[in-house]
Amino acid sequence: MPLAELGRFPRVEAQIIVGRLESEGIPAVAFDGEASIGDGSWLLIPVRVMVDADDLGDARAIVDEPA
Repeated sequence: MPLAELGRFPRVEAQIIVGRLESEGIPAVAFDGEASIGDGSWLLIPVRVMVDADDLGDARAIVDEPA
């Protein structure tokens, strides 16, 4: 099960995307969410949302859906 990067997002948005994908049955994880939290720059570092490579197309379709 190789992981593929869906995209890089602001920290809070990444967590929302992970929840949305999981609600659709697509396992997802946010990487780098705690990077540089000690020095106060955590809001400046994008968080990578990762999904199974086989789910990447479906995940992109969900994220790109108009609101």
